[in-house]
Amino acid sequence: MTFEQSKINSIINKATRYSSSFSIGRVGVGILFVLFSQFSFAQKKDQIGAETVNVVKPYTPKISDAFKVKEIPELDEEENAKKEKIKYTIFSFPVASTFTPSKGKAEGVEKEKQADLFKNYATFGVGNYGTFIGELFVNQDLNATDYVGGMFRHHSSQGGIESVNLDDRFFDTSLDLMYGSNQKNVSWNLDLGFQNQIYNWYGLPESFGSTLSSQDRSILINSINPKQSYNTISLGGNVAFSESILNKTSLKFNRFSDGFDSSENRFYAKPTIAFDVMESEVKTDLTVDYVAGNFKNNYTNTNTEPLKYSFTNFGISPSFVMQEEDWTLNIGAAVFYSRDNQNSSNAFYVYPKFNASYKVVGDLMIFYAGAEGDLKQNSYQDFADTNPFLSPTLAIAPTDQQYDVFAGLKGKLTNTVSYNLRGSYINESNKALFKSNNYDENAGNADYGFGNSFQVVYDDMTTLTFYGELKADLSKDFTFGINGSFSSFTNNFQQEAWNLPAIKINSSLDFNITEKWFAGANVFYVGERKDFQMNTDFVANAVPVTLKSYFDVNANVGFKYSDRLTAFARVNNITNNAYQKWLNYPVQGFQVILGANYKFDF
Repeated sequence: MTFEQSKINSIINKATRYSSSFSIGRVGVGILFVLFSQFSFAQKKDQIGAETVNVVKPYTPKISDAFKVKEIPELDEEENAKKEKIKYTIFSFPVASTFTPSKGKAEGVEKEKQADLFKNYATFGVGNYGTFIGELFVNQDLNATDYVGGMFRHHSSQGGIESVNLDDRFFDTSLDLMYGSNQKNVSWNLDLGFQNQIYNWYGLPESFGSTLSSQDRSILINSINPKQSYNTISLGGNVAFSESILNKTSLKFNRFSDGFDSSENRFYAKPTIAFDVMESEVKTDLTVDYVAGNFKNNYTNTNTEPLKYSFTNFGISPSFVMQEEDWTLNIGAAVFYSRDNQNSSNAFYVYPKFNASYKVVGDLMIFYAGAEGDLKQNSYQDFADTNPFLSPTLAIAPTDQQYDVFAGLKGKLTNTVSYNLRGSYINESNKALFKSNNYDENAGNADYGFGNSFQVVYDDMTTLTFYGELKADLSKDFTFGINGSFSSFTNNFQQEAWNLPAIKINSSLDFNITEKWFAGANVFYVGERKDFQMNTDFVANAVPVTLKSYFDVNANVGFKYSDRLTAFARVNNITNNAYQKWLNYPVQGFQVILGANYKFDF
């Protein structure tokens, strides 16, 4: 075998050996044919000597025989050239469409009609006992910041209470004018008012004139003119600042007088200063309270000079609030300087002003407690507002409420029902109490000197009170509330806590029957009270008198004819109980009032 033939055989053997792993197609056969032709041509052209080659072992390739190409070939194909950035644009042209979308609308949403709000209203009503009520309120904006307004009120009755021998009519008429301004950094208003009240001392004792003959009794009663009139002129104002340490200020002056030449002047000012210290607000209330007045006569008409009184109280009460998670603390104190101008004496008072609250269960249960005190300025006007049947012969002095220690729980039973439970212990010095005047049947007495008037007495007292309240706003159409207080009094000088009830309960109910009709009711109960009155001609029979407890029910119903006009009916003292709120003063029985309310704008 020649060398060329051995090479050819070797190539064929290799090709045959690899054929087990790869299939040789037409291309592979073509390659072998070309190689064979080349070797054949070379043999003919160049004759090389014959040589014998012995193949001991066929060539078996291994992975270790492969070598790494260290050069990276450069490719110039168009596919590998740098890509150009392509910008796409949209060629738009109109397309005709016959689709027409339908308008959407809310489904299942009913918009509630907003009620019209009117700035002015007038109320008129009449009833039995010659009752007449009238009320007019007007308010007008002058520009974007200023406004002016006025209020007129009248309530009167021609009387007619059974078993009453004296005139029992009353009149109450008032007129208030106001001017105000609400600006960016300050708002203020001025009030000017006048009020005239006429009452009658119609409460003669039940046994009055029992020692007289029927004729003498009638003559004596007919000689009594029980009329008393009160007149009040007031001027006041309020100022509030939005960006100032002087937060707000209240000022008021009252001139109060009656039909027996009694008069009283009172000036009251209370500025409030507030500023922040370490993220806590420090608030300080300043108080100036001046009252001075005189009564022409004492009760026995034995004085030669008018009875005068005059007190000036200066107070300062700083406080600040601390909040820590569920805790809220309000810590403060009050210091008062009180001067008795008439007797040239003075005194200092220091009171606690502390209260705290803790959320036991969020808003469902909040525990609160505190201790507070105050110096209360008493006045003839305040006493007459509470009891208009006073004799114009009073002793006026401030009340020192040394402390009111209280604790309680408040919160919500549900989202619509809230509650408040509170217990308090109050210690007061010089507390004012209403007590009936002693009397005799002397024709020379003043018109209020026949057991038909009250005096003011003072005592040092402690009062233990438990109070409970429940409110339910079940819906916008139904509200209900009830509250009650239960008290125990301890006196140091007086025999009883005159005319203070131990039990007071009040309940109210309001609901809308339909969209046009509405109704409400009020029920209240007042427990027994003690009073003392003595006919000086029978001193031995002088004992405290117990006034019976009373229960009263009032109701009302109304019809909304339009947004402007509403008709109403009120029924008072439905039980027709002629109870006595004050000793010898029975109230009117069953009362009906029919009226209307009209709202309007200018």
